[in-house]
Amino acid sequence: MNSPVDILCIGSVLWDIIGRTPAHMEAGADVPGRIARLPGGVAMNLAMTFARFGLRPALLTAIGRDAEGEELTRAAARLGLVTDHAYRSDDLPTDRYMAIEGGNGLIAAIADAHSLEGAGDKILRPLADGRLGTAEAPWTGLIALDGNLTLALLSDIARSPLFAAADLRVAPASPGKAERLLPLLPLENATLYVNLEEAGLLCQRRFAGAPEAARALLDRGARRVLVTNGGEATADGAGADVIAAAPPPVLVTRITGAGDTFMAAHIVAERRGEDRPTALQSALRAAAQYVSGDIGT
Repeated sequence: MNSPVDILCIGSVLWDIIGRTPAHMEAGADVPGRIARLPGGVAMNLAMTFARFGLRPALLTAIGRDAEGEELTRAAARLGLVTDHAYRSDDLPTDRYMAIEGGNGLIAAIADAHSLEGAGDKILRPLADGRLGTAEAPWTGLIALDGNLTLALLSDIARSPLFAAADLRVAPASPGKAERLLPLLPLENATLYVNLEEAGLLCQRRFAGAPEAARALLDRGARRVLVTNGGEATADGAGADVIAAAPPPVLVTRITGAGDTFMAAHIVAERRGEDRPTALQSALRAAAQYVSGDIGT
């Protein structure tokens, strides 16, 4: 099927409200800092990174027809993202995410993705009605899917012919939603991107490092996994082979969106033909540049 879109990003598109301070914080802290509102959500973060690398991503998501939703779609258009296929609801408000980041890392975050969950399979209609594919002629390109969808919908996706021919790249939205990805774990066409904590939740055990976690996920039936671990080694497991590389050391100035940047940069690197070790290094460099503030949002 001919389409001007290079990749589909399915999941959360919302407003990020992020408070950042260089001070170390504990519960109850009240410190000066900066508060920013930015386009965000896993699918949105992935799409913005794809656009920075010259791709044309389309968003399959739920966006309200409220003022915040209209502003968000205009922001997406300015960034080169396609929102033509997004489900626009008159009844559901545009989702939001709020986080506090201190000098000692992420302090707390709340994701309000209730509208995305409420929209359910309506966000997937373009894959079935001929705009992007049908059950008989499904989308055959890249799909980046995030775990903000409900477990029921992710289970349906795992069985759906609409996704059977795609190169499916999957990430949990957060450790609290990691176990939603279990139905997708054994898919032959799926690559999972998780951090060490999320890998532990999927395997119901603790791991000392990313290579160990990647091997355990492969043993559980995953075809391919990438496991990050902050500033420690990241692992790429495929079949019986696990490779690992350490990210460049940088001064961390922000956290929210780092994993999404790694995932998107890795997909782009493989799309341009890089082998596994080279693509892993490319993605680690991109994530390091992002957390150090060298890449703008």
